[in-house]
Amino acid sequence: MLDQVTAAFERQDYQTAAHLLKQLLKEMPHDPWVQFYTARLQEVAGKLDTAEETYRQLLRNATSSKLATQSRQGIQRIEAMRQERRQQAIAQTGQDPASNEPGFMVLEAVAGDARTIAVQNFARVMKLDAYTARMLLPSRGWRLYRSNTVGELQVYGQELREAGVPVFWASLAQLQKIQVFQVHYFQSISPRVNVVCRNQYDQVGTLTFDWAEIRQRVEGMIPVFEQVLTLGYRDRLERKEATQDYSHFCDLHLPGRRCILRLQDTQYEFHQGISVVPRQGTVDPLDRNTIRTNWNHLLELLNQQLCDQPVWTDFTAFAETASDFAIPLRRLKSHIHLLRYSESHWDTAFQLYSGMIFLRHP
Repeated sequence: MLDQVTAAFERQDYQTAAHLLKQLLKEMPHDPWVQFYTARLQEVAGKLDTAEETYRQLLRNATSSKLATQSRQGIQRIEAMRQERRQQAIAQTGQDPASNEPGFMVLEAVAGDARTIAVQNFARVMKLDAYTARMLLPSRGWRLYRSNTVGELQVYGQELREAGVPVFWASLAQLQKIQVFQVHYFQSISPRVNVVCRNQYDQVGTLTFDWAEIRQRVEGMIPVFEQVLTLGYRDRLERKEATQDYSHFCDLHLPGRRCILRLQDTQYEFHQGISVVPRQGTVDPLDRNTIRTNWNHLLELLNQQLCDQPVWTDFTAFAETASDFAIPLRRLKSHIHLLRYSESHWDTAFQLYSGMIFLRHP
């Protein structure tokens, strides 16, 4: 009867093949050739994931070189079909001008029992080996994974989501629409919050809101680089850029107003507005230890007022994954003002991290 099934496939008579296979599956369900032709039928019906899984099982357990070859050919056909569909989808999205805008894609963490399957599906969709897929898919935090046109990110993103891989993306235009205000100081915190802040045009003003409008906050440390002299080859003095300190940032998200309030430890005017620190003797406001102490007191105040709101603190790990995207990140305005001898991806990485959280969890 297998010969009849083979003949039915050769003349593309899939109805007859399905009828014959139904009987064969009852009589000898574990026969590898019966399983192979069942996968062929699933492939023709468009059930590519199921068919591919059967082909791969047959390839792993094949004792016949002919069966192994045909199973491998089946996998290749499925990959070709997926690639063709993907290219057609990308071409179709390209008809919309907005889909040609640059964007960024982020992988979310997968842990526990779901991770094994997610890694396998991630490798299949993105054509990666298992080791690379496992290293790229985070087990905690986020990873900046891809930068391309929004249309392409959407096609790959939807395919990854259907495969159970948590991923999301956003366009550069969406990120740039988020207003960022640099907070100088809190003028009052009750009954409503009033802050003195500066917009992107260096205009200083006040913003009044309720604590309940803040949906979440993002905290992170950005390295401060300075030029230092070191002994190099044959004790020659060499000038290198080294991390001398870290500047602390805290973003408060107000999605209802489509804005972020950004606090920076070295820019916050602790001597203005409400007192966030205990009364002390005379101290130098520019002393780094004093700044760090004052900053910690400011965070304690935020903890008291926003105890029920989530806090995102995995920026450092995210920024490390963004190092390979320094060039596309230059398109994004960082809204961070640190003395730099050269551009650093850390500044724009924080803006991207906070902006993606803002869009992902409005």
